[in-house]
Amino acid sequence: MMRQLESRVAGRTAASVALHVALWSAAWLTAFLLRFDLKIPELYQTTLYVGWVLPLVAVRLVVYAWSGGFRVMWRYFGIRDLRALVQSTLAGTVVLVLALSLSGVRGFPRSIPIIEAMVALGYVISARLTLRTVLQLSDRSGVEASAASARKRVLIVGAGDAGARLLSELLDNLRGRYDAVGFLDDDPAKLGQYIHGVKVVGSLAEARELIGLYAIHEVVVAIPSASGREMRRIVDACGGGSVPVRTVPRLEDLMQGRARFSELRDVAIEDLLGRPPVTLDAGQVSDLIHHRVALVTGAGGSIGSELCRQICRFRPTQLVLVEQAENSLYDIHRELAAAWPQVVLVPVIADVCDRTRMLEVVRRHRPEIILHAAAHKHVPMMEWNPGEAVKNNVLGSRTVADVADEAGVANFVMISTDKAVNPTSVMGATKRLAELYMLAKSRTSTTRYVTVRFGNVLGSRGSVVPLFKEQIARGGPITVTHADMVRYFMTIPEASQLVLQAAAMGHTGEVFVLDMGEPVRIMSLARDLITLSGLRPDEDIEIHVTGMRPGEKLFEELTISAENATTTRHPRIFVGRSEDVPGLETLTRQLDGLLAGIDQAEPSEVRRRIAGLVPTYALPSEDAAPVVIPFGRRGPA
Repeated sequence: MMRQLESRVAGRTAASVALHVALWSAAWLTAFLLRFDLKIPELYQTTLYVGWVLPLVAVRLVVYAWSGGFRVMWRYFGIRDLRALVQSTLAGTVVLVLALSLSGVRGFPRSIPIIEAMVALGYVISARLTLRTVLQLSDRSGVEASAASARKRVLIVGAGDAGARLLSELLDNLRGRYDAVGFLDDDPAKLGQYIHGVKVVGSLAEARELIGLYAIHEVVVAIPSASGREMRRIVDACGGGSVPVRTVPRLEDLMQGRARFSELRDVAIEDLLGRPPVTLDAGQVSDLIHHRVALVTGAGGSIGSELCRQICRFRPTQLVLVEQAENSLYDIHRELAAAWPQVVLVPVIADVCDRTRMLEVVRRHRPEIILHAAAHKHVPMMEWNPGEAVKNNVLGSRTVADVADEAGVANFVMISTDKAVNPTSVMGATKRLAELYMLAKSRTSTTRYVTVRFGNVLGSRGSVVPLFKEQIARGGPITVTHADMVRYFMTIPEASQLVLQAAAMGHTGEVFVLDMGEPVRIMSLARDLITLSGLRPDEDIEIHVTGMRPGEKLFEELTISAENATTTRHPRIFVGRSEDVPGLETLTRQLDGLLAGIDQAEPSEVRRRIAGLVPTYALPSEDAAPVVIPFGRRGPA
């Protein structure tokens, strides 16, 4: 089998070489005929003609073989191949001119090499385009004859440059899968016009009617820079679930080479909730990370892994990945090693509650910035296991913060949550305790401690969006805990970029709050996800309201009134300072009391202990009144 394949490749290459030799020889003859008005003088019919065509062809063969010109698949001949073809042809011409000059030949027409190069390009390009057209027509007729019924009939939204480019991809490379029926565009001047033979059939307002008229299977949005509001308008106009809506990759993904134009994807909930892209002060973030050692805890989690990706963009000297879950660490280490081979990566399996291990890791690698993203985050799970929430979120955060202080780390950033504001859950209350410890620590340490607080991130593990998608895939129903529940949402890359920006802006003792935009009703989110799946809410997929779970509240808050959050230089980041913070010694003593015997304590007892330390924590009604632990008001005890 391998020999047969090699034989076929060798045969195709030999045929390509023979064809090019013939075309170049013909171009040499044509150049003389054009120069002398089709009557070549006898002087040039022998030595100067025959004697120089052989060296020219030999040089072209060497240049083409070196540049890979004989290995190009002619059916995909395009602009890049054309550029290489021009360069290779001109290289052969330059060598010919130099050889003529050095040989001392007299009387040779100087226009011949120029004419020959132009004619040779014309012959070769024409041959390749002709063969490409023949092959594509053959493919097209074969596909149309055998699989016309299997192709999806699509409407393309957007008859601009992106739409034309998408149509070219569909015609050239994806014709076996898609049949472009028409364009939709709101520009009246484009109505009735044709792009590559496909008509602009109507405006977006006529989408539902045209989808039915042309028996459309999918709508494809060819607007890479579409805002969330524009994308929502398109989805609603296309029937709200009557057909799936797909789109080309986002503009930033195309510009950074993370996706190709032909890689169509489903419209995601992020597209509907999208806001203007985050603009970073790259210089400020680079000063924090470039040529420095960074350490990320929880490196395999949703936020931690994205922080690692963003950090690698700024080329740290070394990135230490701290993660307790072996498989998650393996996945993110392998991904980063492939994408950023120049960054030194150190995968570390460690528990943030293990002080000895964490101190050894920090002292060995000496990071200049620690981003602490390790945490237990699932609200109902932490209600069932409050002791584990205390150990990981409070003890773990305290341990890493103390280690940073002891090892002389310059910057420490803790990732927090909007659930820490006036918490109703164990998870939120433990994160608030971690915030308080950072604030208290910042008053006694040379390490700069800052906290960054934000709401839900779309698509994180165990969050509502993956849950809803799983329920839709099973045929429903989708379960919503309350019809009026609202949440703030942000994409994972957006949150991670703003975390780095806030870290670069921080001095010490601040709580940075990220602008989360407008809150989103969870019921609306569920209906949007059903629609984006090409289904109809309440008809194809039911939505059941199940009642609020322990620890949940209808809406989240991002700031505490006492923090007096103010704007910063970045329009998406606010900063506040809490004055109502106990002294470090007092808080340490209180946390020791909270942690004492935590593994043996009943869940209700753990919640009462937490409530004694976080006055704003709304203790569940089934638990008894809290045991109040005296709280220092300001400064060290």
